[in-house]
Amino acid sequence: MDLRKFVADFHIHTCLSPCADNDMTPPNILKRAEQCGLDILGICDHNSAENCESVVEAAHNHDITVFPGMEVTTSEEVHIISLFNSVSDALAMQETVEDNLDGENDEDAFGIQLIADKLGNYTGINNKLLIGATRLTVHEVVNKIHELNGIAIAAHIDRESFSIISQLGFIPEDLKLDGLEVTSRLAPDNRGSAGFHYPAQQEVVKQYPRYQDYTFICSSDAHFLDDFGKGRTEVMMCEPTLEEFHKALLQKGGRTVIMN
Repeated sequence: MDLRKFVADFHIHTCLSPCADNDMTPPNILKRAEQCGLDILGICDHNSAENCESVVEAAHNHDITVFPGMEVTTSEEVHIISLFNSVSDALAMQETVEDNLDGENDEDAFGIQLIADKLGNYTGINNKLLIGATRLTVHEVVNKIHELNGIAIAAHIDRESFSIISQLGFIPEDLKLDGLEVTSRLAPDNRGSAGFHYPAQQEVVKQYPRYQDYTFICSSDAHFLDDFGKGRTEVMMCEPTLEEFHKALLQKGGRTVIMN
């Protein structure tokens, strides 16, 4: 198959995340993604994949591929993006996370955690403390993701909190990450063809020369509809599948990840 370019945002929250806007329902997310010219979305709520199936189902009416996943908070308070082939794999990860997540959500302090269907109707509330840290170490999280044939990416490493560098000070050499994520704030003067901010690969390597052997992606980490377009990644691959994306992260067969 021939290679083609796919525009992706691999880090999108829904109304399930307590810090996300209630308007982040499946239909609204997909409509906004279309407006921004996105081909692939990664759904990554905090410590839960409960809204993934609704977004996947809603995407059947759109020319957009959805990778189900979640943003797991490790015991070290490191955020790790997990992306999976199927909703069932994401829910298997959720089961492990829930078994290692304590506490009950305080809506007044953190916000409501809304479960939504494919039409955007609210169908329930998750009462677990999704914003909290699990009892799983960063190594345990990454290993479990790989056990489920998923992709593990260290989230927003350029942030001063909840990133692997802010929490640990470095990336352990024995941690088998598939990639590193940065935000558009790293290089706010760089713009893509659609006018969106996202950092060029060379700027990222300049900031993190120690980690130049990793493949970097840029995501919006969208919690609000207006966040779409603040970070994106272009991927050269044959088709919009997780397997192809994994090959692109490894730069196999001409596949590559582009941030400029």
